[in-house]
Amino acid sequence: MIDRGGGKAFRTVGNASLNAARRARELEWLASAGTVDVLVIGGGVTGAGVALDAAARGLTVALVEKHDLAFGTSRWSSKLVHGGLRYLASGHVGIAYESAVERGILMKTTAPHLVHPVPQIAPWLPQARFAQAALLRSAFLGGDVLRTVARTSDDYLPHSRRVSSAEILRYAPTLRPEGMRGGFLTWDGQLYDDARLVVAIARTAALYGARVLTRVAATDVTGRGAVLVDQLTGQRLQVDASVVINAAGIWADQVAAGIKLRPSRGSHLVLPQSVFGGLSAVLTVPVPGELRRVVMAIPAPDDRVYVGLTDEDAPGPVSDVPHATEAEIDFLLSTISAAVRVPLTRSDLLGTYAGLRPLLGTGHHKGEDKTADISRRHAVITSPDGLVTIVGGKLTTYRRMAQDALDTALSQSSLEVRRPCLTHRIPLVGAADRVQLATVRAPSRFVQRYGVEAPEVIAGPPSLLEPIAPGLRTTYAELRFAVRHEGALTVDDVLDRRTRIGLSAVDRELALPAVREAFAGV
Repeated sequence: MIDRGGGKAFRTVGNASLNAARRARELEWLASAGTVDVLVIGGGVTGAGVALDAAARGLTVALVEKHDLAFGTSRWSSKLVHGGLRYLASGHVGIAYESAVERGILMKTTAPHLVHPVPQIAPWLPQARFAQAALLRSAFLGGDVLRTVARTSDDYLPHSRRVSSAEILRYAPTLRPEGMRGGFLTWDGQLYDDARLVVAIARTAALYGARVLTRVAATDVTGRGAVLVDQLTGQRLQVDASVVINAAGIWADQVAAGIKLRPSRGSHLVLPQSVFGGLSAVLTVPVPGELRRVVMAIPAPDDRVYVGLTDEDAPGPVSDVPHATEAEIDFLLSTISAAVRVPLTRSDLLGTYAGLRPLLGTGHHKGEDKTADISRRHAVITSPDGLVTIVGGKLTTYRRMAQDALDTALSQSSLEVRRPCLTHRIPLVGAADRVQLATVRAPSRFVQRYGVEAPEVIAGPPSLLEPIAPGLRTTYAELRFAVRHEGALTVDDVLDRRTRIGLSAVDRELALPAVREAFAGV
């Protein structure tokens, strides 16, 4: 069943499957046709969103990605679908409202299986100043207003409230109780995983007819086409397009001349749930000496907690895989340790990760402002040759970013488009409402990852549901599905993006034999 915008659920694994065989067929088609309506460069959340939007409008679409889906910034987020509290606190009401609206679309329509409500607590700790507590409470109250205006009901996200220290400690048992003066509770959205969202968007775009091609680089890019290079075979082909959209994220300035980015690094720590005693809410801890800055401990799947994040200037060459600095690790550990009974140390770490935000440069000289002060509003820029570039923004607002980029590109093209943007009404593969998801006959782990596709993921012998290695929760069924249906072409694709096993070096080594076996069995 495929929904063309009416909000029904998908259960169509076959037509949405991305794999090596489909990639080969579509590269052959592209070489033969030599032209598409829309060429999208970049396989992150925004590029995948553009491909889905364009394909749903009935256009022929090719998305090319030099590496893998969600290879860049899209997999390095905090895995939260924010309602824009940070922007509200700094006076950016428009961005906050847009975030709240898009959060509601994700939770209710686009990906209810991947996005769920999560409680967020802000304890009033002894070291917190009154101004910090007052600002947080004001932001939470403002968030309540935004939820109402964005028409997100209390059934999804309850209103914020003042809570006692005892209730705070039920959510975060390892907090230091001495001197705590209660705190505040609100609700936000949380992704099961950001990379899984990107894969779901890309697969839905493929379901609508988009050609989604990873390991294909774009060179000699103009507003009318590009030379594509297959990174696996070296094959080169010229592809013409009526519209070319540069959604390369942190590498956008390498695709389009004249774009000036100012990368900002956001780093996270990966810790075991055991050191937090069963954290069941996002824990918000104010940074000493800074009024609007906080560090968060975020419960994550597979008994992990992510602690982040930083916001640091990252000048110089862009790394394919950024890394947290020693100073950032120390800062995050010390900030969280000040709030818990047993201080965290480096020996507690499972790993770290860092991503680069593709912020548009302000033109100021270094030192005149901080990256934290640069607007997160996205920008659509058209080059003299017609190439359209989308930069900035945030994961929560990817759908609106994609719509704005495509609308801009179409407005200056000769293409006749009969359909408006439909992505606010299109559920991703696996999506269904909460009632339907509750009836899916599969273990909860699979429903959270695959939604209504879960029964098809686990179909087969019982051995598929066994963990792939001692101490890991990932199963053979997940590896098989990644290779057959989610476009994983390499071991790294599975370890680092289709699953997040690779965030722990120890877990990565444990999983390697099973992942290699999954490819051998295709």
